[in-house]
Amino acid sequence: QVQLMESGGGLVQPGGSLRLSCVASGFAFSNYAMGWYRQAPGKECELAARISATGSLTTYVDSVKGRFTISRDNAKNTVYLQMNSLKPEDTAVYYCFTDPVPGVQCADGNYGSWGQGTQVTVSS
Repeated sequence: QVQLMESGGGLVQPGGSLRLSCVASGFAFSNYAMGWYRQAPGKECELAARISATGSLTTYVDSVKGRFTISRDNAKNTVYLQMNSLKPEDTAVYYCFTDPVPGVQCADGNYGSWGQGTQVTVSS
């Protein structure tokens, strides 16, 4: 029973910060890379950030590089996304996922088990 549970989303003003968390269970968390997808209504599913199993390597989509930081705590089976200098275009539902790759459809069960996601809204 793979389970992913996101939290930490909410409404924030442009320029503000938010920290997302994802608690995983049902698999060997420390053996897998993790990442955060995001999707706004009518937009594509985008792999915003990815972190290797050990946490030694992180990658980001260009639009968030320098503003977002992905991290993980393998002892707690948790992956985080620190989001700073938020912009309205960051508004989306954010999902964590195991061993993520680009080009998937967010929340599509054909790719695996998804959590409910957490809504991030950046607006003044």
